[in-house]
Amino acid sequence: MTTLIGIDCATQPRKVGLARGRLDGELVFADECLCGGSDVDPAQIIAGWIGESDDVLLALDAPLGWASALGSSLSSHQAGAAFEVSSDLLFRRRTDDDIAARLDKRPLEVGANLISRTSVAAVALLGQIRSITGEPIPLAWSWPSSTRVSAIEVYPAATRIAHGAPAGSGSVEKLSLLRYDFDIDQLSVDARDSLVCVVAAADFVLGRASAPSLIDQEILQEGWIWASSREA
Repeated sequence: MTTLIGIDCATQPRKVGLARGRLDGELVFADECLCGGSDVDPAQIIAGWIGESDDVLLALDAPLGWASALGSSLSSHQAGAAFEVSSDLLFRRRTDDDIAARLDKRPLEVGANLISRTSVAAVALLGQIRSITGEPIPLAWSWPSSTRVSAIEVYPAATRIAHGAPAGSGSVEKLSLLRYDFDIDQLSVDARDSLVCVVAAADFVLGRASAPSLIDQEILQEGWIWASSREA
């Protein structure tokens, strides 16, 4: 059985939301949900969940790549010189444009917002999990994955919109496929967002998340937000 682990990423461990779930048909059952803290290391918690599972998909709510034009432009840029490409190309990834076109919701631009620090923290967390578990944990581009543990980038706001749920942070209302037996009102916004990450992981496993039309070098560098399209 595949374990779905939702991670609402943050720069501080106490703000990292973690949820573990599984698929039963097309229903998602979440059996654990919590936040990190001074005595709760998110990487150790996730590594423990991985160790108990046959197949694992990590769904991280944070950009895992940067706009390709930004990297190529900065490598030769000198202070005071104009850029040869537009701000949109510097700060927006192709996946950002895809989410905006399909779901009318534009993700935060990784190169132009404080989300950049969360992005750095997210890939650092992935590195810690790899170190603890000894698993390579590549990004998945299709399912089933070629490795026991893989990861994807998700965006809870897009997942909520796709499922016709309220868009506000922390909301799990109207996510009809999600099941849990704990008191949702006792969970923080970050923890509840990690539950939505689990739903996004389920969409990916079930083949409902929209893939890029072409997985080229630019997409491999920038990454991709996996979210299904809006329900009819």
